[in-house]
Amino acid sequence: MTEDQSAAEEKSITILQLYPREMNIYGDWGNVLVLKQRLKWYGYRANVLEYNVGDEFPAGVDLLVGGGGQDSGQVVIQDDLQALAPTLRAMAEDDVPMLAICGLYQLFGRFFKTHTGTVIPGIGLLDLETHGGTERLIGNVLSVSEEFGEIHGYENHSGQTFLGPGVKPLAEVRKGEGNNAKDNFEGARYRNIVASYLHGSLLPKNPAIADFLIKAAAIRKYGSFEPAPPSAKDLEELAKLSELARQHAGQRPR
Repeated sequence: MTEDQSAAEEKSITILQLYPREMNIYGDWGNVLVLKQRLKWYGYRANVLEYNVGDEFPAGVDLLVGGGGQDSGQVVIQDDLQALAPTLRAMAEDDVPMLAICGLYQLFGRFFKTHTGTVIPGIGLLDLETHGGTERLIGNVLSVSEEFGEIHGYENHSGQTFLGPGVKPLAEVRKGEGNNAKDNFEGARYRNIVASYLHGSLLPKNPAIADFLIKAAAIRKYGSFEPAPPSAKDLEELAKLSELARQHAGQRPR
């Protein structure tokens, strides 16, 4: 092992999973597992923490991941999330990479108005708003991003999200609905934040997004991303598993 490899292996990235008790459906925990494994392949140690309602928010978070949840789950976390809002907004402006899926994607915006008229305030971290519909948008999604290429995933949401000028769409939908049934966009991008409705989990089928988050975390913490070269066996396994997941997702019916 070279000196550079040894130095890379001594480095660590702290991943915080936000509200895993209430906001972790449709396999969203798999996103953390992918980040942890890919960091290992690159020679970095992953330190995985959890934050739930009432916990003390940890210092030194390098990468934040939040999942989806039912409307009831959003109600449970809303007061605690509002209390965290200044911290999370400061982290976002400091370029901490974040992955926000479905329910937390909605609450990172200005508000979520349910189809019955109840308004769940968001934290205003992202320039977007969500309005509940009477029909659910369900099925496999294929979208295309200039930044990440084809993005595969599965959507299941009644909220329809509309982006403001302060964010960019993550991708353009080729199959499925995405943010809403009108504008043909999926997800949102702001600074080092990736937000999306796609479950399934998202990152196993879309390793380019996982690597973006890892690289952004490493550069912010250490000034550069210097991965130890994976072994030939790991590289083969990595490429095979990622491609199989993408092929399978792309062939599934809507």
